[in-house]
Amino acid sequence: MSEPQHDVDPVRLGAYFALIEVSGLLRHAIEQQLQADGDLTFVRFQILRRLQLSPAGSRRMTDLADAIVFSRSGLTYQAGLLEKAGLVVRNRTPDDERGVTIAITDAGRALVDAVLPGHEAVVERLLFDRLSQDDARTLTDLLTPVRDHMRAAPPRSATPRRTRP
Repeated sequence: MSEPQHDVDPVRLGAYFALIEVSGLLRHAIEQQLQADGDLTFVRFQILRRLQLSPAGSRRMTDLADAIVFSRSGLTYQAGLLEKAGLVVRNRTPDDERGVTIAITDAGRALVDAVLPGHEAVVERLLFDRLSQDDARTLTDLLTPVRDHMRAAPPRSATPRRTRP
């Protein structure tokens, strides 16, 4: 019995592999920079940076897990490590006894501020130095609907929790 023939579009296959390779190479370089400049993993940097950018400096843990597409249990573990290091604090959410809020501390803000210039330099050097402003705009225009489509049917880690009536 012969295997079914699959028509592979070489253009789409090339785009897929280029996207995966660029993403992997960029993430690897970012992880090296974050480790060298601040002893941070990529996930811990994402947590701290998203908290730093939030107006109140805090977010619900479940919302943060959804935002960075990370499991809730994995985020709880990472938050515990960040809390031990004095970079975040966790508190119960006043209106939900099961909810937990995570907030960035002054030490967390200082660490993000320390690693951010190197982070931005790596992203600029590896990604944006090769793209014009129009190319960057086009890339955003291409990837935004794909991201939105993927977020419409997210994995469990990115599925918002149902609220109780």
